[in-house]
Order: sequence, then C-alpha cells, then structure tokens
Amino acid sequence: MLDNLQMAKKIPKLWRKVLAFLLCVLTGMSLTLMLEFRPVTASSVPPFPSSLPLLQAEKITENSTQYLSNSNLIQQGRELYKTERYAEAVNIWQQALKAEQNQNNLSSQAMVLNYLALGYQQLGQWQQAKQAITSSLQLLENVKQTTPQTKLILAQTLNNQGSLELAQGQAEKALNSWQQATKIYTETSYIQGRIGSLINQAQAQQALGLYLQARKTLTDVEKALKNQTDTQLKSKGLRSLGNVLRLVGAFDDSQKILQQSLQILQNSGNLTTPEISATLLSLGNTAYAQGDKESALKYYEQAATTEPKNITEIQAQINQLYILINNGKLVDAKNIWIQLQPKLANLFPSRSTIYAYINLAKSLVKLGNQKNESAKFLATAIQQAKSINDQKAQSYALGYLGRLYEQTQQLSNAQKLTEQALQIAQSINAPDVAYQWQWQLGRILKAQGSIKPATDAYQVAFTTLKSLRSDLVAVNTDIQFSFGETVEPVYREYVELLLNPGTNTEPSQEQLKQARQVIESLQLAELDNFFRSACLEGQIVPIEQIQQSQAAVIYPIILKDRLEVILSLPQQALHHYAAKVSQNEVEEVTEKLRFNLEKPYTTPEGKLLSAKVYDWLIRPVQTELAQSQVKTLVFILDGALRNIPMAALYDGQQYLLEKYSVALTPGLELLGPRPLQQSRLKTLVAGLTEARHGFSSLPNVNEELKAVESEVPSEVLLNKTFTSTALRQQIDSLPFSVVHLATHGQFSSNADETFVLAWDKPMKVNELKDLLRSREQTRPEPIELLVLSACETAEGDKRAALGLAGVAIQAGARSTLASLWSLDDESGARLIGQFYKELVTKQVTKAEALRLAQLSLLKDPDYRHPVHWASYVLLGNWL
Repeated sequence: MLDNLQMAKKIPKLWRKVLAFLLCVLTGMSLTLMLEFRPVTASSVPPFPSSLPLLQAEKITENSTQYLSNSNLIQQGRELYKTERYAEAVNIWQQALKAEQNQNNLSSQAMVLNYLALGYQQLGQWQQAKQAITSSLQLLENVKQTTPQTKLILAQTLNNQGSLELAQGQAEKALNSWQQATKIYTETSYIQGRIGSLINQAQAQQALGLYLQARKTLTDVEKALKNQTDTQLKSKGLRSLGNVLRLVGAFDDSQKILQQSLQILQNSGNLTTPEISATLLSLGNTAYAQGDKESALKYYEQAATTEPKNITEIQAQINQLYILINNGKLVDAKNIWIQLQPKLANLFPSRSTIYAYINLAKSLVKLGNQKNESAKFLATAIQQAKSINDQKAQSYALGYLGRLYEQTQQLSNAQKLTEQALQIAQSINAPDVAYQWQWQLGRILKAQGSIKPATDAYQVAFTTLKSLRSDLVAVNTDIQFSFGETVEPVYREYVELLLNPGTNTEPSQEQLKQARQVIESLQLAELDNFFRSACLEGQIVPIEQIQQSQAAVIYPIILKDRLEVILSLPQQALHHYAAKVSQNEVEEVTEKLRFNLEKPYTTPEGKLLSAKVYDWLIRPVQTELAQSQVKTLVFILDGALRNIPMAALYDGQQYLLEKYSVALTPGLELLGPRPLQQSRLKTLVAGLTEARHGFSSLPNVNEELKAVESEVPSEVLLNKTFTSTALRQQIDSLPFSVVHLATHGQFSSNADETFVLAWDKPMKVNELKDLLRSREQTRPEPIELLVLSACETAEGDKRAALGLAGVAIQAGARSTLASLWSLDDESGARLIGQFYKELVTKQVTKAEALRLAQLSLLKDPDYRHPVHWASYVLLGNWL
C-alpha cells in the first residue's frame, strides 16, 4: 500500500482538500446518524456528541477549490453546511450545479451532486438525496478517463449512498455500498477514506446483528489508526472510534480509546485546539454512560473551559446543568445558568444552537420558576429553525413547546403545537421524532377525556416504535439512559388504556391480545436496550404455536397504581384480573421477599410476603388452573417480579413448586423450542474451585462437576484449564448439547457489569455471547441447555435480572438454567446432580426435572429452606 507521501503525489493538493472535506462530511453523515445529539433523549442524557469524526472542514481554505469552476459558490455552500445552515447550503450548491452543467464538467457536477445529497439528507429530503446520488453515479459512468480523482469521487458517492441507505433502515445495502467504497479507497491508497468507510461498515454490521464482524472491523480501524503519523487524523479517528464503541455498549473500551485521542492532542503541544474540547466532551458522555456522574461533570467542566471558546463550551455547560439539577445540586446549577445566559445571545442560528436552546429549556423547567424562560428559549428555537428552514429542528422545538404547555395544563395549545410538530416530522419521514409527538398527543387527548382517540394515538406511537426497534439501538446513541423516560412509558401507558377501555367496561379479547403483545414488545425493547443491539433474532416461534397443552402462560404487567395479569390457558380465551397494588408496593414487597428468601432459615415474614405475591398472581385463578389440569406454569415476568423465584410463592400450605413445574421466558417467542433429546446428551463442563481475580474459592464446585460427570458424558475444564480460549476451542470443535459453567458470575442491568468468571479473566456478557455463538458458523444447531451455577444478580440493582434474561437470549441456547443468588454449599451440588439424573433417567421435561430436583431438597430437613432450592430458575424452552 502506498504511504501518505506517495498518495500526495497521485492526488493534486486542491483535490485532496476537497475530498478531505467530503470524506469528513460523508463519514460524518453516516456517523451522525448514530452520534449526533437527538433531543428524543435529551430529558435524561447529556445531549451533545463531540464533533464530526475524522477530518475537519476547517482546514479548507478559500483557495481549496480553484481547480473547480465556480469554486466560490461551492465554498460558500460548504461554509454554510459547516454552520448547519443546510437549506441555504443546498440553494448555493444548486446554483453551482447549474454553472457546472453549463460548462459540461462531469467530474465537478458529480462532486456538487454529492454535496447536494448531503444537504438533502440533513433536511430529511430523502427522495432528492437519492436522486442526487443516482445522478452523480450516472455522470461518473460517463467520464471516459479514469483518474485517481474520479475514483475517489466514486468512492465518496458510494459512501454517501451508504449513509442514505442506513438512514432509511436498509442496513444490508448500506454495508454493500461501504464495502465498495472501502475497496476503492484501498486500491487508491487513500488511507483516510478507508478508515472512514470501515467505521461506517461497523455501524451497518451492528445494525444487522453481525456483532463479531463489527468488532473485528473496529479492531481493523484501531490498527490502521495506530500506523497513522498525521496526529490530527489519528486523534479524530480515535475519537470517532471511541464514540462508536460507546454506542455498542463497550464503555471501558470507549474510555480507553478516547483517552488515547486526548493524549495525542495534549502531546502535540497545542492545548487550545477545539479538538481537545470535543474529545473531553466525548469522555464526559462515556463517563455518564458508565454511571460515573462525578467524572462526567469534571470532563464537561474541562471541555467548557478549554480555549478557544466555541459551541462546545455551551454544550458542555448544558450537560453540566442537566446533571447538577438531577443530582439536586441546585445552587451549583444556578451558578452554571448565570454563566450561560450572556453566552447564549452570541449564538448564530444553526441546528446545534437550536438543540442547545431546546435542551436548556428542558433542564430549566426542573430548576424551578423558570417556565417562562423555557418558553422563550423554545420560541427562539422555533424562529431560528424557520429562518434556516431546518424542519427537523423545527419539529423538535414545536413539540417541546407543546410539552411545556401540556405540563402547565394548557391542553388546547399543547394539542395544536404537538399536531404541528407531528405533521412536520411525518413530512420529512423522521419516525424517531414522530413517535414522541404521537405519544404526546395520546397523553393530551387522554387528559381531555378523549379515550378512544387517545388509544388510537398510542397505537400509532407503539407501531412507530416497533418499526424503529433496531434503529433505536443502532441510530440513537443515548437511548440506553433515557429508556425509562422516553420509551418504556409509551408501552405501559398504552397497556393501561387497553386494559381499562372505559368505566365498567372489561377489555375485549382483541384488547387483551394487543396488551400482551405490547408488553412483549417492551420486554424485547428492554433487552435490545441492554445489549445495544436487536438481540432476539433467528428461528423464533410464538409460544401459542408450541405443543404446550399442559402449560399455562402468565403475564403480570406492573402499572403505577395496580398489577394487571393476563392468563393464557390451553384452548381457552384469555383471562384477565388485577390486584390494586401500586408499583411502589410491588417493588417493596418483592425486595423484602428476596431478602428473606436468601436467609438460611424460613421466617414468618418471608412466608407472609410470599403468600402476598401468590395472592396477586395465582390465587384469583387457582381454580381455573386446577380444572385445566396444566402441569407447567410459564411466567413472562415484568420489572421487580423478575428478581424473585416464582417456585417459592406460598399459598399458606404449599409452595407453588409442590403443585407445578415453573419456567420463565423473556417473551412470547422462543428459540426453536423442542423437547430435549436425553439420549444424545453430551456436556461441556467448566468450573473454578480456586480463588481468582479477587473472587473467593468455590470448594463445592468439585462435587458439582463430579455429580454432572456421573450422570451424563462430559468434557471437563477445571481451574487452569478453564480459560476463555479453551472454552471457545471446545465449543467450536465438539458437538456439545449442554454447556455447564460452575463459577462466579453476576447478572446486572448494565451489560458491562454482567460477566462469568474464567481462570484467565471475567468474560463479560458480550464476549460470552460471541464465544457461545461462535460455533454457529460451522454448526447450525443451538446449544440445548446452558447452565450457570454459582452466579448471582447484582446487589442493589432492581433490574439485575434483566442481565440474566439477556444472557439467556444472547447465548443462543434453547434453555438456560441459572441461579438468582450464589450458594456454595453441598445443596447446590446435590440439586444440580439430581437435575441431570431426573433429566436422563425419567425422560421428563427440563422444567419437571428442575422441579423434582428442588423437591428432593425441600423434602430433606437439612435443606427445606428456600435459600437452598429456590434460587435456580429455568429460562426459555421448558420442554
């Protein structure tokens, strides 16, 4: 490959500068689809990213485009684009295109069409953007002489085409376009372009669920950047890479890469560069994503004080203001607000300025007695958006002003503004914006007593969110942290309307089915959000298509003021009942119950709490369950209910375990469920007995592994032989139907804190997912059963069981048997051994094998307390 000096000889200086700008903008376009701030999450997330990745347009001088005729017009358009005045940039480039057409300069026309496509994309004018790209490609086909310049223009056009395709949800086409662009950049030895297009490829791969390939691509990017001698390119490339890593949930890696970017800038000796501010801002966003608000505040403070002053300073201070208000540090927040006020007057109209006003307005509402100020900022944002003809920004500003009116109970004005915002969002095909105003309209209509129109509005918002499922993960960088405020309520409020359609009116079967489907979608959205990827893909089958004549499916739904339950019995209509308990009471009772279940003895309080949950979920339908003769209860649990074992619910005389097999599933669909072929069982068993990486020894794991070996043919990896590499090699090479890991592990609502411990290191959930699924390339059959013993849910994390469900799904196993709390004593080894014995010798379902194993401990006076047998839960296929 030619080095940068050789490349410089091949491409004239002016072309390099022009192409550098286009590269910056093209990779910026595709990356900003993921990295730019989106007010959809501004209520709970630091809203601003760093700057455009890779090369910056600021390096382009007035003489950059002398090679092109009409360079002044092109340059004017670029300057307007840089300041986010997209409509004006498009007008200027349209004039430049006409001039180029008059001079019949095909290469220049193709270049200007690329610029136009960028502007159209920013304005949401997708058809015009597509036409501009198509015209550019057609012109390049007619250029007779193939030069380095024309090749690079073609690569930029393909790059631009990829960003358009990804924006419209066509990730596979986008990947293909970026692969073609990468090939041209490689052939012409244009390193900067290759790096940018590889980063773009990783985004498309992530959107397609090709996680192994995406991480490999990002590793290639990191290697390419290490070899760069251009410090500005290197630092910006690393910052872009760090931002993408944050997007996919690799927070530690993101922080490491961003620190490298900062170090390069600091070593350059120029400590006043705006690039330092941008990198500090990115570091602040990553720290916030990690939950480290103190470090985030420090980074934002540094970003706000770095010279020279620019929009980054204001962005950083608004982020500071948001965190301080939410942490209750109102005095510090007011000081930041006082510092901000004089700076706002000097802002020129741009998309960043408009978003700054919007986010500032949203934070000020929480500061107290600042609603008038908030309204003024939103009105200014609307005016500026109109002045630069930025419809997306205008939709946001109108919608949030509508929300402010909603909060002040001026519902008529709120409705008008919301409808205007929605109309604009739909006209520019921006569903990620539109769903918010559809939801907002539903709330306003409900507040006005218009229940049917409100329900219709919620249905549209729900449908829009479902269509955005992968995009919310792959497009919106901040969805992880605002999920509970900007996504989850849409589902729960819609369910509430469906289950309570009117006074003294019971929901219809269709409404019950829809409510069940909505809560299912919420479960999947939570898991997608947890992993930053659309996780439940592949051969999935709806539960109701499974031959489950002896299973009942129970769906509890936690609402603010009550607990709704939907029951599905074989060959019967859906049943519906509710308990008048608040969300707070559900959370309080489940937390106390979990605490009591983990005690080494059974307490009266524990049994009372267990009976209370039984009264909510089972007692209202215990007669119907008995009459239907079901043998298995399958729960799709919601919220805090995931943290307690359903088998331990108590009816006053018996535990639920004594009457039914119990299984859990994360949703209404399962991975290709089918009965286990007990005669073909072969197990890969791995465990640690020795203390490693700060974790205590697990001496009883030896007994557990022996118990497994005595029941099923097994390959054993113990202590030093249980490394992540050895585990992968065994999984890839041999056809194991069961993988059993007896080691420390933790389930958390944070994917970065969910892991299983191997001898060489803790294997985080994403690595575990890649490892367990690595054999899919050679062996299409999934693992039948994954067993995770000695693991536990993270202490103090109310949503920790989300990590357990996430591991179960991402592992690609049909079923997962795991423990909610760790118990290293003889009872654990005995239960696991009995489970395998029942599974192999009695030809029963996995759920029944677990029940029989748990009963064997319950009947033993030494192990009758729930702490010994209740922690194990079966997720997924119970057959």
